[in-house]
Amino acid sequence: MFPKPIEKQPRAAQITYQAMLPIALLLWLGPLLAVALFSIKPEADFTNANYWGLPSRFEGAVNYGQVFFNSDMPRYLLNSFMITIPTVIGAVALSCMTGFALGIYKFKSNLWIFFMFVAGNFVPFQILMVPVRDLTLELGLYNTKTGLVLFHIAFQTGFCTLFMRNFIRALPFELIEAARVEGISEVRIFWYVVLPLMKPAIAALSVLIFTFIWNDYFWAVVLTQGAESQPVTAGITSFNAQYRAAYQLMSAGSLVAALPPVAMFFLMQKHFIAGLTLGAVK
Repeated sequence: MFPKPIEKQPRAAQITYQAMLPIALLLWLGPLLAVALFSIKPEADFTNANYWGLPSRFEGAVNYGQVFFNSDMPRYLLNSFMITIPTVIGAVALSCMTGFALGIYKFKSNLWIFFMFVAGNFVPFQILMVPVRDLTLELGLYNTKTGLVLFHIAFQTGFCTLFMRNFIRALPFELIEAARVEGISEVRIFWYVVLPLMKPAIAALSVLIFTFIWNDYFWAVVLTQGAESQPVTAGITSFNAQYRAAYQLMSAGSLVAALPPVAMFFLMQKHFIAGLTLGAVK
């Protein structure tokens, strides 16, 4: 039913695996390495079609200096933090409460309500572009960070509820029953009994949602415009002029934009892995 571990495969299969692994790793890291190389090249290398060769001269300090000091990149980065952090807090907080309600209480419409949360994840988000944009215009939320935050919270809560509800259902129900016998209110049970046990799941979900929202480009372009509200993923395109693109600055800006989610993952790596693997082994 399950594939055999590579250690138990024939020697020929092991050698093939060891030979193909570096190639697959190089193909996977190839685009990232290319962007890193582009970020230290001068603009003349692109006009001379020196795309994959070594830089004619190293201008990494110049390129990154222009990104930070001669552009709106710091403002775009600040916008991304102001959009991503409230979204993570809002989506995780709502999913903890909905997951608790759907995972603990048994009532007639429990499964149907849960299906409604899950069904939203199967809707292609591109078909929502026009109605969502019209709704933000009617509510006065177009081109605002608040509108983008509210939309992301609404759109991510379905997946977060699925994640939290399944996690809570795996917790020992005897703890909740014991707390009820002691006369503890449901709110205090959620706050003092269930929520502390959810810390690994909250950490794992926070990393996932942070990455999803930070890397969002589609809705950043649809619902915002300009440096006053656009996040960094959309702001990188500001390096494009009408008749030419500053690829070296776009590459440098892309690497800068990729640092926060990478740092978030490594800072929360222990909790992230614990949250994903909790309950996998009895």
